[in-house]
Amino acid sequence: MESKLARGIITAYLVLFLVYLFMPLVIMVTAAFNDSRFPTVMPWKAWTLRWFDDLWADDRMWGGVLNSVLVGIAVVVIVVPIGALSGLLLDSLRGRVRSFLYALMVAPLLVPGVIIGISTLIFWNQLGVPSGLHLSTIGQCSFITSYVMLMVLARLQRLDKSLEEAALDLGASHAQALRLIVLPYLRPSLMTAAVLAFFQSFENFNTTLFTRGSANTVTIFIASRIRTGVTPEVNALGLVLIGITIVAAVVYSLRRRSDAPA
Repeated sequence: MESKLARGIITAYLVLFLVYLFMPLVIMVTAAFNDSRFPTVMPWKAWTLRWFDDLWADDRMWGGVLNSVLVGIAVVVIVVPIGALSGLLLDSLRGRVRSFLYALMVAPLLVPGVIIGISTLIFWNQLGVPSGLHLSTIGQCSFITSYVMLMVLARLQRLDKSLEEAALDLGASHAQALRLIVLPYLRPSLMTAAVLAFFQSFENFNTTLFTRGSANTVTIFIASRIRTGVTPEVNALGLVLIGITIVAAVVYSLRRRSDAPA
C-alpha cells in the first residue's frame, strides 16, 4: 500500500513538473497561430500564418540572427581548443596546483553575465578597442571556455591511462599518443562541447547587451520587442528556433548512433 502511494506521489510530481516545464512552450507555440496582435491564446480569434510572413519580412530580425550565428561560430572556434587544452593540462596535474587552477578556470561560471559584460567593455575600451560583436565574442569566451574544459576533463577521467602508456612504450611520441589515442577518445565530448558552446553564445543576453555596441543579435532583438510591445512575431521566431533545435538534436543523435560500434 505504501509503495503504491509512493509511486502515485512520484508520478503526480513528474506530471506536474513536465506540465510546468512545457506548458509555457505549448502556449507560446499556439499563440504563433492566433490571429491576434497580442501574443495570447485567449481569446482565440482564428488560425493564421501571418506572423510567420511578418517574421520572414523582418530584415532587422534576420540580421540579428546572422550576427548571433557568426558570434556563436567564432566562440566555438576559440573556446573548443582552449577548453580542451585546459582540460588536458588539469588532467596532467596533481595536488594544490591542480586545485588552484581548477578553481581559477571555473570561477568565470560564478560571475554574473552583467559583470562580465561591463568589465569586458571597460577593459577593452581602456585599450582603445571600441565595442562591437568582437567584444561580445571575447566576453562570452571568458566563461564558455569553462564549460568545454569541464566536459573534456570529465571525459578524461574515464580514459584508460594504460593505453597512452603502452603507446609511449612502443615508441610513439607524446604528440602521436595525443593525436592517435587521446583526441579520438575525446571526439564525442568535443563535439558535444562545441554544440553547447554555440547555444550558450546564441542565447546569451547579459554579456552581449553591454559589449555589442550598435550591433543587433537575436536576444537583443527579442528584448527590444518586449520593451516596445510584444507581437506574435516573437512567438513565431521561438517556434522556428525550437524546430531547428529539435531537428539538429535528432540528426546529431542519429549520427552518434550510426558511429557507435555495433
